[in-house]
Amino acid sequence: MINFIVTTSLVLFAAIGIFSEPQNAQSSLEYQNLGLLIVQENSLLPSSLLPVPKIARTINVIITAYSSTPEETDSTPFITAANTVVKDGLIANNLLPFGTKIRIPELYGDKVFTVEDRMSSKKGYYHFDIWFSSTKEAKEFGAKFTNIEVLES
Repeated sequence: MINFIVTTSLVLFAAIGIFSEPQNAQSSLEYQNLGLLIVQENSLLPSSLLPVPKIARTINVIITAYSSTPEETDSTPFITAANTVVKDGLIANNLLPFGTKIRIPELYGDKVFTVEDRMSSKKGYYHFDIWFSSTKEAKEFGAKFTNIEVLES
């Protein structure tokens, strides 16, 4: 019986490509669609084991992008206004408190972003800025109108 379970699992994992590491956000979304989450870029975890965050509210916003250059930030481009180091999943906004978790389902599915930076006051409250590791990626993102989900803390 154990041999059957192991063999079946190996066939299933091979069929869905688990033995290969996802190369981009699209692959990551494919794993999420199978009910699997990538943890620390090297492990898979069934999403059913994790609590589902509740949506506190939905807001219609404009989303742009930025990267860590002094022209786009300040003299400390790798440190956020919340005094953290920039990383994937970072978002800037002037309305929500630091540490607020949001999702952008239309663009990123279930990926969770954390508000850890601020924007120019000219941008207002309903403008969000996603951090990218390169200026090229930020420019390619452009500007998008969409809904965000603010998650309960």
